[in-house]
Amino acid sequence: MGSQTNQQNQTETEQLPCVLVHRFPSIEFHSCRLGGIAVAGASYAFAEDVADYVVALLIDVFRRLSAGHRFVRSRVWPVKGEFLLGSKLGGKRIGIVGLGHIGSEVAKRLMAIGCNIAYTSRNKKPSVSYPCYENVCDLATESDVLIVCCALTPATHHIINKDVMKALGKDGVIINVGRGALVDEKQLVESLTKGEIGGAGLDVFENELFDLENVVLSPHRAVLTPQSIQSLQQLVLANLKAFFANKPLLSPVQLE
Repeated sequence: MGSQTNQQNQTETEQLPCVLVHRFPSIEFHSCRLGGIAVAGASYAFAEDVADYVVALLIDVFRRLSAGHRFVRSRVWPVKGEFLLGSKLGGKRIGIVGLGHIGSEVAKRLMAIGCNIAYTSRNKKPSVSYPCYENVCDLATESDVLIVCCALTPATHHIINKDVMKALGKDGVIINVGRGALVDEKQLVESLTKGEIGGAGLDVFENELFDLENVVLSPHRAVLTPQSIQSLQQLVLANLKAFFANKPLLSPVQLE
């Protein structure tokens, strides 16, 4: 079935002069490169919206907003009184996994809050001064938070694994706005329930984590606002116009 799907994707792709993608695994980059097919990325259109969402998830996890909402709505506040304190976000060491368009927007916002930024990515970014680590484990060792916003590829499948979670530590937080399979979810559940990491904010996940109080879940809506949908439409048209005018694409993807 997988082979048939790949063949179908390859056949459909070969019929197109230009492709715009958000989910990189759905595109046969090798076939595009061989066929001279231009590929444009969509993350330009919604990077700011996703970055806003990351900040929202972080604040929710650290200040326990959703938990506080449930506490009040359950009418136990007058009975139990005190609610467990949250933690300050400013000053936290943030490790960004994938410093692309989305990761860069996340860094800008968290720098403004007073966080310290470091990252790991496929390539070192000479345009930024943030410390760059060669692998996720080394980044996790020096971070309070890991924000996962890289593309899902065979190389990044379960990139957040047991070793990474152990390196992050018992107070560490994982935020995932990339793809569910970037995180080893079975290990994440075990680490959360055993108190081996502190919490998580997940816009994407493979299965269900409904019973964990230290997890904030979102229905895969980080990229979606009316404004981002409009921006995406405009980006598609602009890339097509550029392509047919023999001009450079506005959001080209490097076909490695």
